[in-house]
Amino acid sequence: MNIRDRVEKLRQLMKENQMDAYIVPSFDAHQSEYVAEHWKCRQWISGFTGSAGTVVITLEDAGLWTDGRYYIQAEKQLEGSEIRLFRMMDPGVPSYTEWLADVLKEGSNLGFDGNVFSIDMVKKMEKDLKAKGIELKMNKDLIGDLWEDRPEIPKGPIFTHDVKYAGKSRVEKLNEVRVEMKNKGANYYILTSLDDIAWLLNIRGADVPNNPIAIANVIVAEHKCYLFIDSCKVSPLIKLELEDEGIELKASAEIQTLLGNLSNGDAVILDTNKTNIRLYNAINSSAKKIESPNITTNLKAIKNEIEIENLKWCEIKDGLAMVKFIKWLKNSVDKTEISEIIAEERLEDFRREQEGFIGPSFDTIAGYKEHAAMMHYKANKETQYTLKNEGLFLIDSGGQYYDGTTDITRTIVLGRLSDEQKRDFTLVLKGFIALSSVKYLYGATGSNLDVLARQPIWQYGLDYKCGTGHGVGFFLNVHEGPQSIRNDNNNVILEKGMIITNEPGIYLEGKYGIRIENMMLVVEDEKTEFGQFMKFEAITYCPIDLAGINKEMLTESEKQWLNNYHQEVYTKLAPYLNEEERVWLKEETREIIV
Repeated sequence: MNIRDRVEKLRQLMKENQMDAYIVPSFDAHQSEYVAEHWKCRQWISGFTGSAGTVVITLEDAGLWTDGRYYIQAEKQLEGSEIRLFRMMDPGVPSYTEWLADVLKEGSNLGFDGNVFSIDMVKKMEKDLKAKGIELKMNKDLIGDLWEDRPEIPKGPIFTHDVKYAGKSRVEKLNEVRVEMKNKGANYYILTSLDDIAWLLNIRGADVPNNPIAIANVIVAEHKCYLFIDSCKVSPLIKLELEDEGIELKASAEIQTLLGNLSNGDAVILDTNKTNIRLYNAINSSAKKIESPNITTNLKAIKNEIEIENLKWCEIKDGLAMVKFIKWLKNSVDKTEISEIIAEERLEDFRREQEGFIGPSFDTIAGYKEHAAMMHYKANKETQYTLKNEGLFLIDSGGQYYDGTTDITRTIVLGRLSDEQKRDFTLVLKGFIALSSVKYLYGATGSNLDVLARQPIWQYGLDYKCGTGHGVGFFLNVHEGPQSIRNDNNNVILEKGMIITNEPGIYLEGKYGIRIENMMLVVEDEKTEFGQFMKFEAITYCPIDLAGINKEMLTESEKQWLNNYHQEVYTKLAPYLNEEERVWLKEETREIIV
């Protein structure tokens, strides 16, 4: 079936089930950003492959809501489908619930699969649609009824993440969680987000591409922890190890039974942004519900000293792979045919040479020329470009290692650039340096600092329709909260030990894209009578292409920052390179005269 046929068949099912509209989100039953193939229902019904977006089908119309990272990609992938694009970050564009409130008649029925909708999402729908008396029908997975060759829910084996990497045992982590539970007056805690579960129990899996997580749910009680997971995923040895530490394994479906058996004296903590509405409705109505962000989210966001030490070594290894790749690319681009996919594969080969490498941390974005203007571009054989010794090549990539997760972007100069390209490269660099070098008082959030990266770009009437930075997991998801750097209302204070990315960019549709990205560690600076000052420590070690810079646009302090950073890159990486590679890196990290 093509996309139009799928939409029409869905409409037939909607009529049979007396639904006037049906919503298909990007999430799985755990509100994950990246999902296993089984849950890619929105991709199946629309053809849009981005990681974020929601499709709404009515009996007469259809729309996709997605953010600024995917506007260009979505326009292309929706062509011929009759599904309209709603650019959800643009002024005046209604949310999909606001749109439904406008187009649906009073007393209409709105359907969706409650397994993939959070409590918060359902509450917002109820609020937005209340005036028209629209009924929510959340017990039907209509896509599952249509998708004949739908992949099964993954059943890959789990493995232990050794405490020598994690820094804390699962018993220590569970004790920390129970202290917070007691403080909040709860004796049960529902945990459904997969990276939180992996972190808490020091387990990893391979159920979601690029994300070392396993499909499961957890309930922490005062003296017991229940892991709801398919038994085939757990080896006898790991089962024994978990049980010895007070973790009882149960079948996946048993979570609803346990929640239904809670009693009048029980109080359960749950994250309404992460827990799906079906689990919420399974909780015995006599039990007290305490709505609170996941306890584990804040705990895992602040890396312990062992994690930080491991991650810094991991970043050196990743930097070595990047340096070897950039050297190979620049030396080969005018001598042999290199496509976007070949470049992507070659970088992965260099990472595979590094100890402890497991796989990519996300699908590599390898975009040449205008392909780089699509922020989450994925090269394919039909439309990929062959690289030439001219213009800009953007590569955003990362690795999963036992000792950390990496995320880095470099825009590489392959040859002659226009004045406009050098200007824009330099503007991105100026924003990048401004955020990298900021000194600020403790208490600041990413929302307070986002403007620093945008200001040089705004001066030329340009902007980028995405955030500037995100948290990164430790051998976990490459996108991790609660911290971020973006121009929104995120009120999470940047704490010592948090990891955050710095990735401003300029993306000109049909022309080129430029992004520079490092991972940074939040550290303390001086403390004075005015308070504790904070700063960022760059922990990504890879040169920034000097050939892209208009040096006249840089201030003396910006040049000094770049010189200092490049000196550190050389110092960290040179001992592990051969003589030819060291000579090359020395040239790539040469000083810009202040």
